[in-house]
Amino acid sequence: MAKIKKPITSQFKIQAPGGQATPAPPIGPALGQHGVNPGQFIQQFNAATAALKGKVVGCVITVYQDRTFSFEIKSPPASVLIKDAAGAEKGSGVPNKEKVGKITKTQLRSIAQEKQKELTGGSIEQCMKIIAGTARSMGVDVVEG
Repeated sequence: MAKIKKPITSQFKIQAPGGQATPAPPIGPALGQHGVNPGQFIQQFNAATAALKGKVVGCVITVYQDRTFSFEIKSPPASVLIKDAAGAEKGSGVPNKEKVGKITKTQLRSIAQEKQKELTGGSIEQCMKIIAGTARSMGVDVVEG
């Protein structure tokens, strides 16, 4: 018997800390306006992202007509991964003049591998160029090593 597709009401994206999300703003109101029970979502989201303790992760939530929902966890944003690798608190306000840190090519490769399925690059080298561009725009230098 074929699986019946439920009609989709809405689909939206949020970013939340893995394993530590709360129904407080901005997550709760965003869920509520789309008809998702915030308590139920937070419980399932925190269980699914428990291994990513505190790292900000993206999530695509699909809401169906019968007010049920499903969600897909994405990897953390490239900027968060770059900040962690460089040990920087935040990106530079003037990236061409003020540098906030350095990452090695090895760290760049590992970030590109983690993000590869979500990037448009066909190979790991192309994905590395995309991540290097993000790092450059944050004031983080990529060095050999």
